[in-house]
Amino acid sequence: MKAFVIRRLALTVVTLLILLTVVFLITSVFPSDPGRQLAGPFATQETVDSINERIGANDPKLTQFGRLLKNAVTFQFGDSFQYDRPVSGLLFPALGRSAKLVVLGLALTIPLSVAGGILAARRKDTLVDRSIVTLGLASSSIPDFVSGVVLQYVIGVKLGWLPALATAPAGANIFTQMYHLLLPALAIVVVYFGYIARMTRAGTIQALSSDYTRTAYMKGLTNRQVISRHVLRNALQPTVAVIGTQIGYLFGGLIALEIIFNYQGLGNLIFNAATIQDFPLLQAGVVLVAIIFMFCTLAADLIIAWMNPRARIGVRR
Repeated sequence: MKAFVIRRLALTVVTLLILLTVVFLITSVFPSDPGRQLAGPFATQETVDSINERIGANDPKLTQFGRLLKNAVTFQFGDSFQYDRPVSGLLFPALGRSAKLVVLGLALTIPLSVAGGILAARRKDTLVDRSIVTLGLASSSIPDFVSGVVLQYVIGVKLGWLPALATAPAGANIFTQMYHLLLPALAIVVVYFGYIARMTRAGTIQALSSDYTRTAYMKGLTNRQVISRHVLRNALQPTVAVIGTQIGYLFGGLIALEIIFNYQGLGNLIFNAATIQDFPLLQAGVVLVAIIFMFCTLAADLIIAWMNPRARIGVRR
């Protein structure tokens, strides 16, 4: 297990280095004048040049890339061009708000998807199985911004069952905040239910047809005992991998939902930074999402290695 963790951590570092290189190359291609953005359209060219010199915009590209690597290690990306505040003071509160939405969305999605996948597997090729698979395929093919708009209009505006906007009043407690986040969380359920349920179904069908499951039934174990002790530990390994990947995607892919529901989370902040070419904030946001994604996938790999020791053996080979 120790060798497995070390190898995965080394792979994570290499992946992050490649990502930083890509981010730097992309942001370097954009035509921009940070000094003009900070000074305003009516500032003199001397003032603009002075600002560019102060923030290092005129430094050689290699120097700028080295600064980006240092910033990624210390997570000190300087001040935002737009807000004139430290980037970390903007990112982490937005990350906390997005985390609330992600946690609520997954808390609704995972139990429902896993239960649906197991039910479909146990009722393979029946109407129940086909209904769950068809519903999952249909829901996962709908983009989140479409399902979000439909849910917002029908449930939030027309029926008034839930708040149409996700931002809770100032000073609201955690329960009120979660209540305002229910609609975008339901949009997450619509998008991710089908994918997770299908992976759970496939893993459960394979586990149910295995020799160890037949042996467990021959020993006289009940269905509940066979499912809980033998089937789930092996059937949920693909599901764990999918969930770990989807958590990373969620943090980086909440832009549409946060804009639709007027929620000031991480996705909304990154979108605004890209729109106005606020490169310190944009670079820090992309790096933060990448770190979250890689640690979520690392956690999923560690859980799978704990569930199935053969995964660790395969890595060492």
